[in-house]
Amino acid sequence: MKIKLLLLSNLFVLACGAPKEKVQQEFDTFLETYHEDVLRLYRLPATYLGDTRYNDTLPNYLSKPFVAKEMALLHHYTQGLLTYDAALLREDQKMSKALLQWELDRAMEGTAFDKELMPLDQMWSFHLSFGQLASGAGAQPFETVQDYRNWLIRVEGYLEWMQSAEENMIEGIQKGWVLPKSLIKKVVPQLQQMVTPTAEEHLFYSPIKQLPESFSASDKAILTTAYRSLIKDKVIPAYERLHNFMATTYMEAGRTSSGFNALPNGAAYYQHAIKLYTTTTMTPDEIHQLGLAEVARIRSEMEKVKATVGFTGDLNAFFEHVRNKPELMPFDDPQQVIDNFNAIYQKVLPKVNELFSLQPKTPFEVRRTEAFREASASAEYNPGTIDGSRPGIFYVPIRDVKTYNTHQDEDLFLHEAIPGHHFQISLQQENTALPSFRKNLWYSAYGEGWALYTESLGKELGLYEDPYQYFGMLAAEMHRAIRLVVDTGLHAKGWTREEAIAYSLANESESEVKITSEIERYMANPAQALSYKIGQLKIIELRKRATAELGEQFDNRKFHEIVLEAGCVPLTLLEDKINAWITNTKKQQS
Repeated sequence: MKIKLLLLSNLFVLACGAPKEKVQQEFDTFLETYHEDVLRLYRLPATYLGDTRYNDTLPNYLSKPFVAKEMALLHHYTQGLLTYDAALLREDQKMSKALLQWELDRAMEGTAFDKELMPLDQMWSFHLSFGQLASGAGAQPFETVQDYRNWLIRVEGYLEWMQSAEENMIEGIQKGWVLPKSLIKKVVPQLQQMVTPTAEEHLFYSPIKQLPESFSASDKAILTTAYRSLIKDKVIPAYERLHNFMATTYMEAGRTSSGFNALPNGAAYYQHAIKLYTTTTMTPDEIHQLGLAEVARIRSEMEKVKATVGFTGDLNAFFEHVRNKPELMPFDDPQQVIDNFNAIYQKVLPKVNELFSLQPKTPFEVRRTEAFREASASAEYNPGTIDGSRPGIFYVPIRDVKTYNTHQDEDLFLHEAIPGHHFQISLQQENTALPSFRKNLWYSAYGEGWALYTESLGKELGLYEDPYQYFGMLAAEMHRAIRLVVDTGLHAKGWTREEAIAYSLANESESEVKITSEIERYMANPAQALSYKIGQLKIIELRKRATAELGEQFDNRKFHEIVLEAGCVPLTLLEDKINAWITNTKKQQS
């Protein structure tokens, strides 16, 4: 009702020719109300933002009532945006309107597909992120007695989601939307790990092992009993049912194909996913050809490094050399891996000020990935909270410390931490000039493109002095270039999992185990892997354009500020922003 009154009020304001200021105030309110309605509907995002209002509930995102509410919200705000004339808005509001329109349009387009019939996979699905919360080391707080009670209620909602997930997969079998068998084989052990002999051994029992000393003996006893009962009577049986279903019925129905083009309407879904993740209208073939060209270019650069270190074999032999060089696997304790990243952190700090005038206040940490998801996880960054109560965290999987290879550590730190994801995401969250919905908006082409772009800044930040570390940067860029080839190969050109693995092994230095995990990641979430290189190439293009047009007036610090100051935006809007900066700077020169 509040929104309806607001929209009617705005229509009245426009009809009466009211001052721009009134319309702008109404639009700011509209955006904030949208943000509040999103938090109220989805609830869990509020927890990640440090907003505790909804910590005791969890909607069943797969249920028909929830989907109906979601559709109503999309229609409601789509209609609401139409009442605002961009000519009456401030420049920052025009961008906010364009961003909200993009969000609503992509969400509406996504409803045409049946992807929710494949709700579980080995890397991206809800059972993994919920496990992080359950561990007590994630965004869900476990500091007060009420926090502990909130979680008991939230788990009930998760149990409903698990039941709906199985129901959706049964429907998916009937409609032909099922996971490949190779991915099902990775999910089954994840579920099996949650079927423990006792409640005390379960991941969900972790918060009880961390009960604050300040709790009374009575509260500790009550909570311990409640958690033990919930886990023993409901959580473990639910995981056992889902595990048994996936290990038998679903495994038998699993497909032998690898790409989404094998699914009903899968080719259309892939084009939608490309738009969603790259924020472009590029076709699979255009991206595939770009990838082939980038692979060839980077191979040429790698040849130069090979010559520098005096290796006489061919490039593929050099890949094997890098994979197995003992000096690049120096650790025997996982903590040494974390210590090495912290040392890289200290090394870049003196140089950061030379490139960045805009830097975040949010604290930062490096942590090892939790054991329950480490086997299938990649290195990743988890944002901190706006109030600083939780730091930004760079998670590092260390599956076997004896074989952990360090040749990409400097590059990886730049991407995941500073000045990559930690800078970009934290600055966006801290920006008080942005409406609330934009502070956590994520466009993979921008966010991942920025992080990949920052890898190229290593020498300017005092890194890559060791040729093997520089090769690590090239290897990481090659990895993202290969993604353009194999992702489109899998989902548009009929490539098999094995063909994609073979192509990757022939062109990069990663181990077969890691490459296999990566290929299966692309199989689970089409087009996401395209966003890195597409975004990076656009930012590099914009920097070259600004450098050429501004000459001596070009300032790296100012360029990075312009790129970062407005937070995540589609690439077309970023290009418009940089072009406007170039034009305005030229005017100031004349």
